[in-house]
Amino acid sequence: MRDRLVRSARELGLEVQVRRLEASTRTVREAAVAVGCEEAAIAKSIVFVADGDPVVCVASGRHRIDTDKLADALDVAEVRQAAADEVRAATGFAIGGVPPFGHDLPVLFDESLLEHERVWAAAGDPNSLFSIDPQELASCVRARVVAIGE
Repeated sequence: MRDRLVRSARELGLEVQVRRLEASTRTVREAAVAVGCEEAAIAKSIVFVADGDPVVCVASGRHRIDTDKLADALDVAEVRQAAADEVRAATGFAIGGVPPFGHDLPVLFDESLLEHERVWAAAGDPNSLFSIDPQELASCVRARVVAIGE
């Protein structure tokens, strides 16, 4: 999975250094402790289903995603968090390891992540992360930057 992520990053013009950790990074708290940052600097990628179509939301670890704001941003009637099997089918990655790219899905990017110089994102599995400038990340994945936090 890590090779797939690095390859996808290069295709976007990004050079990422994947950090494989002994500790799990599946949750925001675990990831923040593992790399020594605040939870707000964890860029969690969560898959939602919006009117039947999968989308990825890259959000700050400091808050939950407001599905009403997400529905408004996408101009859809219904938004729900994807089930584990839907996440894997849509992205090729399991929950806890979904990166912000490498899956060809539309990406919405939490504007609060732009407050940080660097953020940490999943690198394809529950024990790997990479650090990146959030402006560069949002630009490279052609994300729509929106306010999606509760």
